[in-house]
Amino acid sequence: MPARLKVLTPEQLATAQATGDTRALVKHYLARLEVRAPGRSVEVRVPPFAAVQVVPGVRHTRGTPPAVVETDAETWLALATGRTTWGEALDTGRVIASGERTDLAPYLPL
Repeated sequence: MPARLKVLTPEQLATAQATGDTRALVKHYLARLEVRAPGRSVEVRVPPFAAVQVVPGVRHTRGTPPAVVETDAETWLALATGRTTWGEALDTGRVIASGERTDLAPYLPL
């Protein structure tokens, strides 16, 4: 079973930002999303780094989830930090979202 994602301490976050540690930053912001939007109805994927299930609703337990959001690390970090909006990312195809409850705009930026 994979380890749970963890929110970085301010010191760890500063180090990750200073060193450009994309993996740590992606996991940090996915963990923050998990705190802000607890639930298991939408799977947010940022390959190859991590995925998390969030948003209240029907819990997904097996196979391909009915609601999936997928994006690359650069776009995820831009969304999480407010450098781009959910609408912009969708409109440009940098985010693929399918299924119910996949609008993450109310939870972003983190």
